[in-house]
Order: sequence, then structure tokens, then C-alpha cells
Amino acid sequence: MIVRFGFVAMSVLLENASPSRTMTYTNFAKLADREAGLRRLERLAEENLQNTLRLLKHCKYSDVKVYRMTSKLIPLATHERMQDWNPYEALAGPFAEVGAFVRENGMRVSFHPEHFTVFSTPRGEVLRNAIRDLDHHVRMLEMMGLDERATCNIHVGGAYGDKEEAGRRFLRQFGALEPRIHRRMTLENGDKTFTAAETLALSEETGVPMVLDLHHHAVNPGGERAEALWDRIQETWVRFGWNGLDPARPAGARLPPKMHVSTPKSLTDPRGHADHVDPAPLLAFLRNIAGSTPAVDVMIEAKRKDEALMRLMAELQAAEASGQPVRVLDGASAEVAGGTL
Repeated sequence: MIVRFGFVAMSVLLENASPSRTMTYTNFAKLADREAGLRRLERLAEENLQNTLRLLKHCKYSDVKVYRMTSKLIPLATHERMQDWNPYEALAGPFAEVGAFVRENGMRVSFHPEHFTVFSTPRGEVLRNAIRDLDHHVRMLEMMGLDERATCNIHVGGAYGDKEEAGRRFLRQFGALEPRIHRRMTLENGDKTFTAAETLALSEETGVPMVLDLHHHAVNPGGERAEALWDRIQETWVRFGWNGLDPARPAGARLPPKMHVSTPKSLTDPRGHADHVDPAPLLAFLRNIAGSTPAVDVMIEAKRKDEALMRLMAELQAAEASGQPVRVLDGASAEVAGGTL
């Protein structure tokens, strides 16, 4: 099984490369000239896109093919008091440049909107904000000229005192999304409310792929083993040309299943993310699914970002040298053989 590793948004190894420079609405509102303030926001966004391109070039030269972009590329873009502002046309050039680099280098990019973008909510205002936020994320991907393999990942949301009803509400409200948004979506299991099995059932019903988060599953397992759910999880990726159970299927345009990995910060904060990733449980899981899965992409959600990825690759090299069934292929991918440790 071929495993490609990626990291989230920021680099701790590159200097002055933040893609998330911003301005608070409070400071924006203090500006005497609103039009000049909007141009300032657009300049910040252009710098963020330029730094995103820098980060993508860093990825390329580090062999990283999987990267999650920050949701904060355009400051204040979804603020409720900024809805008369359309920043996209002014940023068409930088967006196109980012998208061209992604396509030319065969990268897999995504967004993960903030935790308030939920569709199980009973509150109309929260739902409207969630729809606005997803429209913004999809609009950015469209401005980049990226097809539907560039996705947005969300959680189901809260239970609001009745998880069963919250799940039904999610199906109604999520199902009402515009097709151009719905086709870009993936669902991730949560660390408190909707388990992997519950998220998988909703994923299957909505027809969108599921992203398995191993850390979330460890702290919110729901009585199911992740390995036992995996074949159904990878089946949700068939819409993207994936069928891991059919090795005869052409590999050309496949988008492999995607998963998230992180390590608990501490015993007292098991849901927090540590600086780096413990390779042992990850490698054990990958070995367990390798028999039915030709490839998988793994997003590292560690505090030390690209440094955590590079440390993990060094640890996999050490595992290979010690005789474990893993072979490092380059700076950000490895081949893992099936079996149990």
C-alpha cells in the first residue's frame, strides 16, 4: 500500500511565510476610508496567496503531494458586515497562479472550514453562516480552477440534546446544499459527539466520502474498531474513481481515501494535538488495512506541521532499517505491507 503524507496550512521551517495574515473587523471599522480599507484587505489576501504558493513550492521540493490550505486566505471574507464586498475578482490572478501550480504538480489540496460550520444545528442563523462559509471555500477552489478532487472537509456537528434528531437534521440541511458545494464535501468523525460509525452512516446516506480521523476515533470510539469500518469507509470514495477492493480498476484518475492522524497532547488533555506524531499506532493501523487498500493519503494534524511530517518520515526510515515492513519511497511517502505488528 502506498501512503502519502501531508501537513496543515503553516510551515514551522519556512520564515515569513504565513498564509493567514489578517485584520480584525474592529480595526477595519476604525478606518476612515472604507474603500481604502477594502483594498488593504485585498493586499493582505494577495500576500496570503503568494505565501500559499511559497508553501506549495516547499511541498514540491520536500516531495509532499498532500496539503491543506488555510481557511483564512481572505481576511473578513465571511464576516456578516462585509457581505457587500466581493474580493474574488481582484484576486483572480493570484488564485489562478496557485491553482496552476497545484495542477501542474499533481497535488491534492483541501480546506477544513472552522468548527462553527455545522449542519446539525437547530439555529437558522448558524445554518446560514455555515452555508455562507462553505460557499466561500468552494468559490476559492473554483477561482483556482481546481476540479472536485479539491475538497472541503467538515464535522457533522453537535447533538443538541438529541443525537438521533441532530443526525436527521444534518441530513435535511446538508442535503439542501447547492450541488456545486455538495460535490466538494467530505465528512469527518468527531472527538466528542458523532463517532466514526455514526459519521460513516451519514456519509453513506449523503453520498459524500468520509475522512477517518484516528485520533478522534481513539477518544470517541463508540465501541467500533476503526479497522472493522475501513472497507465501508473506502467504499465512500468510489465517486472519485476509487475502488480499493477491485485491483483491476484503472488507477488513472483515482483519488485515494484520506485520513487524519495526530497524537494526544497528554494524559490530561487527550483531545489536544501533540507537537509530533507517534508512528507506532499509525503504522499498526496502516498494516491492518494494507491488504484491501492500494493507496491512502494521510493528513498529519500535529502542532509542528511540516517538521512533524519530516520527523515521522525519519522514524519510518528507522523502522525500515530495523526490519519492519515499511519502505520509505521519498520525503513524504512510503510503502506499507499488510499484516499485524
